[in-house]
Amino acid sequence: MTPRRLALPDQVVGLVDVPPSDASDAPDAPGRLPLVLLHGGAVDHRMWGPQLEAFPERRVVAPDARGHGGSSDADAPYRLADDVVALLDALGVDRAVLAGVSMGGGTAVDVALEHPDRCAALVVTGTGTSEPTFTDDWAVAAFADWKDAETRGDPEAWIAAFAHFTPGPHRTRAEVDPVVDALVEAMARDTLGHLRLDEAGVPIPPTPPTPVTDTWERARGIRSPVLVVNGALDGRDHLENGRRLARVVPHGTYRELAGAAHYAGLEAPDGYVAAVRTFLAEHDL
Repeated sequence: MTPRRLALPDQVVGLVDVPPSDASDAPDAPGRLPLVLLHGGAVDHRMWGPQLEAFPERRVVAPDARGHGGSSDADAPYRLADDVVALLDALGVDRAVLAGVSMGGGTAVDVALEHPDRCAALVVTGTGTSEPTFTDDWAVAAFADWKDAETRGDPEAWIAAFAHFTPGPHRTRAEVDPVVDALVEAMARDTLGHLRLDEAGVPIPPTPPTPVTDTWERARGIRSPVLVVNGALDGRDHLENGRRLARVVPHGTYRELAGAAHYAGLEAPDGYVAAVRTFLAEHDL
């Protein structure tokens, strides 16, 4: 799939936009709602490669978040959920199914909270809301190493720390499909390439998005159906944040995919697509 770039008022968005290939004649028939795929932090739309053509009955859109892939950096305060809605507006999409991993999963939940009329359903992986809780030793250490590398301006240490999330706490990188491992590393390196450098050549951290707050309490009011589909080998806290979301929302379903960790859609693409298809069929979406 060839990505394109879409100019919005305050940013340029890189995205892949796949039209339906077997759409019915009825524009409002079940299955007509677009599926918007939101990637995790430090990666980009390429993490959705196995899913881009797996839903031929519907339009599939996979954008890059600010500072990732083909999207421009932030020059002013922004919220990722608002960026998604601005993109939907530009594409002429009123409502969509939003699927996200990690940062993208939190963004999907934020859209449901801040713009509920734009979200028909949610598929969330590797997180709960955009305010996840991390207390287990593995997660705390992984995030600390990643932050330390950023603070020191050490790109290779940053890559190495980020790479912990691909296998999860129960495997080494050598036990992950080398194609998956190499793709995740390549996306992270390309994200680093977006960063401006200071006079010493040290990467300057990007402008963080303005957070959406009180998400766990507000999640109780999400009326859209929610599927949480996690890789069973992901970290304990990543799994528990997802279980919590499925419990909190009124219409939540929880699934785990064997043999996969944080990037379940890459490591178990058939299982991921099957879980999403079943969920959408159950809700006539």
